[in-house]
Amino acid sequence: MVIKLENVGIAVRDLDETIAFFTDLGLAVLGRDTVSGEWADTAVGLDGNHAKIAVLQTPDGQGQIELFEYIHPDAIETEPTLPNEIGMHRIAFSVDDIDAALEIAARHGYHPLRGVATYEDVYKLTYLRGPSGILVMFAQALQSA
Repeated sequence: MVIKLENVGIAVRDLDETIAFFTDLGLAVLGRDTVSGEWADTAVGLDGNHAKIAVLQTPDGQGQIELFEYIHPDAIETEPTLPNEIGMHRIAFSVDDIDAALEIAARHGYHPLRGVATYEDVYKLTYLRGPSGILVMFAQALQSA
């Protein structure tokens, strides 16, 4: 059996706001649509499933995220996930300039949870809480001299 990761799906409060954040970071919108119907109900397991969706791709062409904003049923607000909770809770990006990535995030009102850390002179990294409370990790590889 061949298996390939297609994308990671994230439910969001505001699709346009979330797209603006990720496109400012350099992701490109591959497509947008509104989905509903029996096939969507069956695939997702929700009666009356109706959502606006967008698929975004990283500049290297290797990673995709699918964002969806529910029209029906109503989206369910939850507490933001903590880094040590079981389940999916963050999306990680390698960046070549963590300061530039953080400047972009700050323009959208998002800042590191605690600061930028250095891991064994290998990476500078940080977590921030982005649109809809999504935990976003930026990691910049450090060049050895």
